Amino acid sequence: MNVENHPVVSREEWLVARKEHLRHEKAFTRERDRLSAERRGLPWVKIDKDYHFQGPNGELKLNDLFGRHSQLVIYHFMFAKDWEQGCTGCSFLSDHIDGANQHLAHHDVAVVAVSHAPFSEFQAFKRRMGWKFDWVSSEGCDFNYDFGVCARAEAVAEGNATYNYEKTDSVEEEMPGLSVFYRNDQGEIFHTYSTYARGLDILVGAYNYLDLTPKGRNEDEIMEWVRHHDRYDGATKSGCCHGD
Repeated sequence: MNVENHPVVSREEWLVARKEHLRHEKAFTRERDRLSAERRGLPWVKIDKDYHFQGPNGELKLNDLFGRHSQLVIYHFMFAKDWEQGCTGCSFLSDHIDGANQHLAHHDVAVVAVSHAPFSEFQAFKRRMGWKFDWVSSEGCDFNYDFGVCARAEAVAEGNATYNYEKTDSVEEEMPGLSVFYRNDQGEIFHTYSTYARGLDILVGAYNYLDLTPKGRNEDEIMEWVRHHDRYDGATKSGCCHGD
């Protein structure tokens, strides 16, 4: 974005423009609060299916992913079988999880990443990235398909594949998303929310910083400039990996 010819005014003129923009910001904040309340008011779906996952100590059920919490946020991380490293965009988002998790873990929220690849295949990448959050495999169960981040081959062939609640012609092997669950005192689990595509923007704190700057996100395509955090110039390099 070219910012060189941007209007330059007096402090007094700037304050007039800034106060008008503040009025719009406050309206947006109120609308965001209303939308968040509407989201919390969405109906729930009871989970009766027996999903199973693989973690560091063997098989886990969906119930196990909650730990001691009643609320569970699952990030559907794009990492398929035989990939050597995870999706760059998913990694960008995941760089924000550990900081938030220090607080969420003390406010009745568990955050877990789930990928379709076998558990052993993404351990080296997790170590490389230095992440601490829980990350498990959904290999061998329908979880990724049921929650909209993988499409079955027959659906793709028939043109019935969907992503973000719409039919799409651009389904990939793995797609990103986030799903939220609630567990009541009786141990029943409910699916309360899922979001995909631009709905994930809110989780990327770096974008919120960029949105405050003169050049904004300064990208022609979403995340086209983003690299794994150890692949930027000046970062410590390791071996060549899939997807760069």
